[in-house]
Amino acid sequence: MDWSGRIALSAYRTAGYAFSPIVPLFLTLRDSRGKEIRARRNERYGKASFDRPSGPLVWVHAASVGETNAIIPLIEQIVETGTRVLLTTTTVTSAQVAEQRLPKGAMHQFVPLDILPFVKRFLNFWQPDLALFVESELWPNIMTELSHRDIALIIVNGRMSERSYERWSKFPFAVRQMFGNVPLCLAQTEEDRTRYLQLGVANVEVTGNLKFDVPPPAADEQELRTLREVIGSRPVWIAASTHPGEERLLAQAHKRMAQRMPQLLTIIVPRHPERGEEIEREVKLLVPNVQRRSVAPGLNPQTSVYLCDTLGELGLFYRLSRVAFVGGSLVNHGGQNPIEPARLGCAILHGPHTGNFGDIYEALDRIGGAERLNSERDLIQTLARLFSSSAEVHRRSELARQALRPFAGALDRTMMELTPFLNPLKINAELNRANTDAGFRAP
Repeated sequence: MDWSGRIALSAYRTAGYAFSPIVPLFLTLRDSRGKEIRARRNERYGKASFDRPSGPLVWVHAASVGETNAIIPLIEQIVETGTRVLLTTTTVTSAQVAEQRLPKGAMHQFVPLDILPFVKRFLNFWQPDLALFVESELWPNIMTELSHRDIALIIVNGRMSERSYERWSKFPFAVRQMFGNVPLCLAQTEEDRTRYLQLGVANVEVTGNLKFDVPPPAADEQELRTLREVIGSRPVWIAASTHPGEERLLAQAHKRMAQRMPQLLTIIVPRHPERGEEIEREVKLLVPNVQRRSVAPGLNPQTSVYLCDTLGELGLFYRLSRVAFVGGSLVNHGGQNPIEPARLGCAILHGPHTGNFGDIYEALDRIGGAERLNSERDLIQTLARLFSSSAEVHRRSELARQALRPFAGALDRTMMELTPFLNPLKINAELNRANTDAGFRAP
């Protein structure tokens, strides 16, 4: 008998109860850091902010912005069948994306904290007919409670890193409880499939990564024209989705390159915009002409480093440069998603730490659409080479697009696998509408 797993699951639940009295303080602290929305704090206790719609309901849960953007095309297709969708997320930024992009027939709430009373309150109210969890969102109390209520949970766009697999495999009892009502897992890669199978999920299919089928992020055309006019012929590059420890290295690289290219413009877009003030202080120690977009939106022609700490504008910034460094890769984070810059025609640069998207970076590097950099010196030399040859930048950007083509089609494959689970809900939705119409027509 797996006593360690039983003890771990019991301890996790007990810790949740013990933590409950200080949840208000915890959420207040997160609110002060811009990580919660005060007016919607009750949602984290499992309390709904609006009424449940009648008829079948699919609950979709995604963690943050990347997962939300990836799942919205799938939500659009589900809604087209006539079934309503409740999307829950964790972060403020993902909630803002949901507000802008969710189709009619879908609604957003923050996911409840994984504390049993909050989870039960959430499920008692929403009563979902089916749950779809995106990538690696595995919450013990939520998953075991879904299993107890016999609500099928399907993992879509499933990802399981080696580190996560090693952690979960230590507690087989807990994993069996969590995966007890998971009839299907749709994994991104064969490696993910193998790990889910070894954890005990009976049915795992590889459908690919939904992020390849997401349209490139949009940009305000007027703002794009304005910024291009201000930039003019200046050499420009973007460092996107950067993490702590990277901005200083990028500023150092800018400082050294600017000795040979005094008109150089470096655009830094941090992964977490709330770090803007902190990054500005750090970069100003090396480069005096730093401008924060959240404070001063219009680009000053004298700006050397443009710190873009705003939300929902990454598509705009990628379109300003043909060369993009993708962050989270010079530090041991695992790298951020390179799909967007590749689809928007950028030559891609990255550091050595790319395990989060290993198969994508491998494909990009192999064909020549991306290049791995191991040091600040590598970055400076590579940028100098690219700035001196627009033809080389064009060649690399075309190769990056080419590298992504074999990965397309995940949305269609995912929808096909979900059809046996969605069809009964579609029939119920049609019956519900027919009964409602009949009621309206009744004398």
